[in-house]
Amino acid sequence: MWWGLLCAVAAAVAYGTASVFQAVAARAVDEGTSGVDPRLLVRVLRQWRFVLGVGLDVAGFAAQLAALRVLPLFLVQATLAASLAVTAVAALRLGARLSGREWTAVALVCAGLAVLGFAAASEGSDPVGTGFRVGLLLVTAALAAAGWITGRATERVRTPALGLVSGLCFGVVALAGRVLEVSGVVALLTDPAAYAVAAAGVLAMLFYTSALQRGSVTTATALMVVGETVVPSLIGVLVLGDSTRPGFAPVAVAGFVLAVAAALALARFGEIDSPQGSDERHGVA
Repeated sequence: MWWGLLCAVAAAVAYGTASVFQAVAARAVDEGTSGVDPRLLVRVLRQWRFVLGVGLDVAGFAAQLAALRVLPLFLVQATLAASLAVTAVAALRLGARLSGREWTAVALVCAGLAVLGFAAASEGSDPVGTGFRVGLLLVTAALAAAGWITGRATERVRTPALGLVSGLCFGVVALAGRVLEVSGVVALLTDPAAYAVAAAGVLAMLFYTSALQRGSVTTATALMVVGETVVPSLIGVLVLGDSTRPGFAPVAVAGFVLAVAAALALARFGEIDSPQGSDERHGVA
């Protein structure tokens, strides 16, 4: 179990560091058309910071996938929510300042994860049929439609909705990664979960980048964290057989709530400042 925890922490570090680079890149490109514009990803990919962030995301996903093979989803997803604490600390290198309350939140994230790690049981996933895997693809398609529709809503609705949809897409990535068939190339290519990982991953990045570009970062990031932690964690418990050590369920719930709530307190670090001002104020070349 210890190496799974190390992989989950490594994923959080990679994702948290990546978000610093991606946020600055997202704010540096033209907004383009109204709504969710797939060409936004093409524009941000011209930014070296975003490309570097994507590379870190790939490394983070590899570590997340390894963690998902041996740890309950609620532990892995809560650890990934802690990437906001990583982002907050990384932002210090760019000139950001953390208040006393935010330093406390960072400490509480770590404490919550320690409690959760102590209470969780080490396990793999219960077997699931083709229906569950195909269902992940159907959910991904529904989330794509939801993101497209909410992208054209008023800004008051658009930002939180896109944040939540992107978080749910990240949740699909976690669920699909948990049940992914990795016994061989043929098995992988014929597994619907593999395509759910790819499609949901791209959609999550598109919707979250769109939310960051025009709306309140704190709102978008908070809803994203809720979507990627709570829903997949519940499905892990109810469907995939995730559990705690005997008698430690209340302790696990307390650790999960503490870690996620403290991460939400750091939601403003989903991005680092404004478009042009970022480079000048934070000393980024």
